[in-house]
Amino acid sequence: MSACDLYVTGTDTGVGKTLVSAALLHALRARGLRAVGMKPVASGCERTAEGWRNEDALALRAASDPRPSYADVNPYPLPAATAPQLAAREADIAIAPAPLLAAHARLAATADRVVVEGVGGWLAPFADGFEQSQLVHALQLEVVLVVGLRLGCLSHARLSARAIAADGCRLVGWIGSGIEPDFDRDGAYAQLLRDALPAPCLGVLPHMQPPDAVAAARTLTWPPP
Repeated sequence: MSACDLYVTGTDTGVGKTLVSAALLHALRARGLRAVGMKPVASGCERTAEGWRNEDALALRAASDPRPSYADVNPYPLPAATAPQLAAREADIAIAPAPLLAAHARLAATADRVVVEGVGGWLAPFADGFEQSQLVHALQLEVVLVVGLRLGCLSHARLSARAIAADGCRLVGWIGSGIEPDFDRDGAYAQLLRDALPAPCLGVLPHMQPPDAVAAARTLTWPPP
């Protein structure tokens, strides 16, 4: 894997993108790099004394060193826990690329690597007319695919990989995420994925309850940058 910033996408929502993103941050930091996380658009936020806050964005911020401002980690916090397109409409917010590019630039100025977590699966837009691939191209990010290990994941993973390639983006690796405790105990599905996907496996995370990003980082079979 090269030294570009990373974009973490998934085969679907709820497959462990935040756990993987935080684990990547810890793995980078363990190699002596300054690494910060970013969740450009986050729906499902709670109002706090400091403003709207999202649990996933807070997890990425906590895994970052140096610790960035929340506003740069999550430029668009959306209250409603639904698709970003709908959450933005409900909040009467127009999501645009420029604030995301500016926030990423500020993060990149303080770090060796930025790990950017996307929304849902690859083809879930940030907003009407604003695809995730547009941000990946604008920031020249390399894509890591999180595959939620469950029935149907082989098709979802292959479709996602094809869509990423069709959008002209570079898939540099995938990580299996044990979202179901009793699925693929013998590793048969993980091997099918290794054989089928056009990028290397960077690790297979076991089911974790509660999620532990530090422990997850230790399981990544990821070469040093």
